[in-house]
Amino acid sequence: MNGKNPLLKKEIGLGGAVMMGLGSILGTGVFVSVGIAAGISGPSVILAVLLAAVVAMCNAFSSAQLAANHPVSGGTYEYGYHYLHPLFGFTAGWMFLCAKSASAATASLGFSGYLVNSLGLPSGYFVPVALLVCVLFTGLVLSGVRRASVVNSVIVGMTLLSLGAFVVCGLPSVFSTDHSRFIPFFAPGPEHGKGAMAALLHATALMFVAYTGYGRIATLGEEVHDPRRIIPRAIVLTLIVSAVVYTAVSAVAVGAVGSEALSQAAHTGAAPLEVVARGFSPAGVHLVVALGAMTAMLGVLLNLILGLSRVLLAMGRRGDMPGAVARLNATQTTPYVAVIVVGMIIIGLASLGSVKTAWTFSAFTVLIYYAITNFAALRLTKEQRLYPRIFAWGGLGACLFLAFWVEVQVWVAGFILIMLGMLWWVVAQQIALRKSA
Repeated sequence: MNGKNPLLKKEIGLGGAVMMGLGSILGTGVFVSVGIAAGISGPSVILAVLLAAVVAMCNAFSSAQLAANHPVSGGTYEYGYHYLHPLFGFTAGWMFLCAKSASAATASLGFSGYLVNSLGLPSGYFVPVALLVCVLFTGLVLSGVRRASVVNSVIVGMTLLSLGAFVVCGLPSVFSTDHSRFIPFFAPGPEHGKGAMAALLHATALMFVAYTGYGRIATLGEEVHDPRRIIPRAIVLTLIVSAVVYTAVSAVAVGAVGSEALSQAAHTGAAPLEVVARGFSPAGVHLVVALGAMTAMLGVLLNLILGLSRVLLAMGRRGDMPGAVARLNATQTTPYVAVIVVGMIIIGLASLGSVKTAWTFSAFTVLIYYAITNFAALRLTKEQRLYPRIFAWGGLGACLFLAFWVEVQVWVAGFILIMLGMLWWVVAQQIALRKSA
């Protein structure tokens, strides 16, 4: 791989890696999915946030070990190939590309929606603004990971400040009530017709997706200095900070207005947290939260373009995608063809104007993706392991279990997509054999 396919330069340290992870996690999840999950599980969305964090931590240990021992771009796509079987690797890469491309388009549309609403612009600006931001951020990633990392750090800083303002200004509203909004704690929300436990597990599956941004650190493993030391630390630090932020935000949001009002806010044109913050003092806090929502969406878009392009790069290197996507620029800092292709796909999806089921669809496909991650981690030797095997077993079982608590039509569609991907893989292998004959 080092000759025909040169490696990317190492330009990311511990701080940059943590910021990349936070930039991917503190986005659609905290500003939108908390409201969606509250509509499913009611006040126990707070517990769903914590359970999802535990599952994510098990997966994080597996990702960290694999990235430390096999630090190349591609994440679980590469781990599946290296430790399991080519079909597992391809399935992981295929799931990642399908799910995260839709998520990136949703992030651009989310940013556009908040900006258009805040400025009072006509609705006709909605899609054009989303397309413009896709083009701009594709260009930013083309300029190199170092510059993208600096911009990402600024975005994450603004997002954390806005979430901090939400929690601090919202606490008086929580303590001024009789806490009845938390009772009964285990009760299905207005959008879930099943029992309390089924609702909790469904919400946990959705909230798990919110934490999976830490995987961006692993997909950038080839560009991280001293990956065996930095990647595990960066992933664990990212998840700890994210879990604290998510728990605080969800508790304040439910305590301030109740899970039903939070759920209703998730279905309006504004971010749920921005709607909740309108009742906080001092006046204008909701504008700070809206600004944080917009920067968060930009952070998600930036990090998804980075992650998607690196997975596409890895697939091009192995021949699962056209070899052109494996080309690097002259300074070997950017897989420029992969970035352009990813940008065009996201622009195409964003031009549709809506990806309504993207979050739930991502829940299923990402859980399958991380099930493969944990399975690969179980193949590590005793000398390669950084953590006990119990974490990989726990992550594998939890991912497979939670994957089937989303709507039936979603996982049926997911299986159809997997089958189509496998068909493409078989065709690609046949073409490769003919060329080598």
